[in-house]
Amino acid sequence: MLPAPHRMRHGQDFTRAVRRGRRAGRPLVAVHLLTPPPGRTDTGDAPSLVGLVVSRAVGPAVTRTRVKRRLRHLAAQRLDRLAPGALLVVRANPPAAAATSAELGADLDRALERVLSPTHDRSADRAADRARPSGPAGAA
Repeated sequence: MLPAPHRMRHGQDFTRAVRRGRRAGRPLVAVHLLTPPPGRTDTGDAPSLVGLVVSRAVGPAVTRTRVKRRLRHLAAQRLDRLAPGALLVVRANPPAAAATSAELGADLDRALERVLSPTHDRSADRAADRARPSGPAGAA
């Protein structure tokens, strides 16, 4: 479960992260990360905040709730990778409805790597995506 102090609750935080943050898209999730400027010292005690966006395109209410629960759990496990005061928005794409928690976690990890590393080689990501089979696991 995502601890209460780390939950993003204000629409203005979502808007700032999406409009001004770094973005990385994956087949199952897209993430937007806004980190405080390097020179700021007033964010030392501010917790990093995580917000989730799971639209109706993902599926009916039961499916959306299951995806939100999974993403909340996965985000809680990755809080230590975020700087104090960082704003992270995780948006589920429609294929997330059929994905396992392990698949969601792998996509979330890859997206976080991309937004946290400004020099990350994106051509390596594209090559890995081409090598990965498409569709949900077990589908033929």
